[in-house]
Order: sequence, then structure tokens, then C-alpha cells
Amino acid sequence: MFFAFSVSAQQLPQYSQYMFNNYAINPAIGGSTSYIEAKSNNRYQWKGITDAPRTYVLTLNGPTKTEKVGLGGTLFTDITGPTRRTGISVSYAYHLKLNEEWKLSMGLAGGFLQFAIDGSKIKLHDEGDNVISTGIQSVIVPDFGFGLYLYNKKSYFGISAPQIAQNNLRFFDYQISSLSKLEDHYYVTAGYKIDLNEDFQVEPGILIKYVKPTPVQFDFGGKITYKQKVWLGLNYRTRDAASIMAGYIYDDYLVFAYAYDITTSKLKNYSGGTHEIMLGLKFFKKKETSAATLK
Repeated sequence: MFFAFSVSAQQLPQYSQYMFNNYAINPAIGGSTSYIEAKSNNRYQWKGITDAPRTYVLTLNGPTKTEKVGLGGTLFTDITGPTRRTGISVSYAYHLKLNEEWKLSMGLAGGFLQFAIDGSKIKLHDEGDNVISTGIQSVIVPDFGFGLYLYNKKSYFGISAPQIAQNNLRFFDYQISSLSKLEDHYYVTAGYKIDLNEDFQVEPGILIKYVKPTPVQFDFGGKITYKQKVWLGLNYRTRDAASIMAGYIYDDYLVFAYAYDITTSKLKNYSGGTHEIMLGLKFFKKKETSAATLK
């Protein structure tokens, strides 16, 4: 059971609403807007299946006074049955102005990851087997990542790679080495905004994910927005699910979004789908009031 948990596979959470909280997968995006924003993603995957994954993510990022530097932080917990992954990181991004239209951001992130197993939730074939403790075993390791983000007002292209340290995970003090380790993850994102008229805007986007030894996975999606307040979207994730999304921005500072994943893999015979809720807050800079304005 222990070694089945620690095989080399996707070790980081996945999101259907990646276009609405793309900072969660690329530290270079921190500070790319003119405001500070906090977002929370809550994902309940494969409803109806016992011990299915549950993911909770909180992000905060924004520009500094120089507007060339962006700072941020991420906290996440990913729970699947008796296993739990928790991570915390902070990021630094520098935004370089290439010309009047384009900017290039380079971001670094660093923090810690905790992998834990609750042995009391595992039923062994032979009771009393000492292969794993009946308590909670955990290991904490440092983690680092980087990203690049090329963007303007209408389009963007990003590349990011978390877990570049590839630290070994040793759950026991007597272990000298371990086959369990953090694997490199690679993300590529791109998107473009198209103004249909004064009221409607369409934004197609793509997310490409790769972690060895799994095949490359693609997310093809898009949304249509009405008056910068209400949007509807669709997304298709290869070998996994199709998603229906909707969102609303209240008074330009409070964001609410919901996504429902329709499972397309063989799990569709057992799963009632996946629910994902996102909440966001925007904090704008205070506008300076001149003496002439007060007169």
C-alpha cells in the first residue's frame, strides 16, 4: 500500500477553472494585474466514489509599488483516502516591459511540501503487519519552481515547472534512500481575448500538462463573457472529463465561479461527476485625490 501511493505520477492538484486562477500553476503571473487578488478553489472530485480526492487551494498575489515586481503566496491541501499532500509557497516575479504592448514576467517560487499517510485508515491483509504504522506518518521537504509569462491586454503565453528540486520522500528514520520522490511537472498555457462587440467577449484557452511517465494531457477550453460581469464556459480534458463552467463578478471586486466535470473515462460508471467552486476578492489601489479635485 505504501509503495503504491508513492509511484511517479501526477503529484499536484488539478483544476478545471485554470483560466480564472492561473497564478496557482505559474508564479510568474503574480503581479500581472493592477490589483491584489485572493482566490480560493475548492474541488470535490468523483462524487459517489469512496475516498475520492478533495482539493482546497488559497492564493494571494499582486503588484508592489514599483509595478515591476509581483509578490504572492499559495497554500493547498489535496486529500485522497488515507493520503494527504499539503503545500505552502511564496513567489517573486519581475515584469519586464518589452515594448508598448508586450511584457515578459519571470517568476520564482519556494516553499515546503508535506506528504502524509494515516495508517489507521488503511486495512491490511494481515492484521498487525509492521509494514506501516497505524498512526500518521509524514515527511516535509523543500520545494522550488519557476515560470515565464509573456502577455499583453489581449493574449498570454506561459510556461512553468514546479517541484524542480525532485527531493526524495523518506517516511522512516531508518531509510537511507527512497524510490519515492517529487517529480517535475511542466505546464504550458495560452489564451486570447476576442471582442465580439461592446457587450460580449470570447476567450479561448489551452493548458498542456506533462509529468513523467504519464502521457501529455491537454485542456481545451473557452468562455464567453457578458459586460465583464457574467460568463459561461466549456472545457475538455483529454482522457478525463468535460466541464461546464459559470461565473459572476459583483461590483468589480467579488468573484464567484462554479464548474461541473462530466467524467468521460471509465470512472463514469461509478462517479457522479466533480464539483469545483471558486471564490475571489480583488483589492484595488486607492485613487489619489488632488487638492484641485476637493475644491
